[in-house]
Amino acid sequence: MKRIAIPVFKDQLSEFFGECSYYEIFEIDHKVLNKKRIGLPIGFNVTDIPAWLEKNGITDVIAYKVNRNIISLFASKKINLFIGIPLQYPEKLIDDYIHGKLESDKKIIAELTQ
Repeated sequence: MKRIAIPVFKDQLSEFFGECSYYEIFEIDHKVLNKKRIGLPIGFNVTDIPAWLEKNGITDVIAYKVNRNIISLFASKKINLFIGIPLQYPEKLIDDYIHGKLESDKKIIAELTQ
């Protein structure tokens, strides 16, 4: 089973990973089995988020922009990170994830590699 976290701001994928209102957490096994909303603890720094997600059993994160300095933190926690995903509603993103249709914006990926 996978546990996917999506940072949400104003009911859709947050533009900036560390600046969201809450996370939508989806448990899936070929289909959505469970969905819940959890808020980030007060006072958390963006560099603390990968460890916090790991403690919550997250296997994958869908994001638009992520600070390149924390990408390695996700790798060290063995959390798959999907970057440059278009700003959409979480349910649409999970549907795309399940059906293998998530596509990254090449401009966002290029920004991270420069």
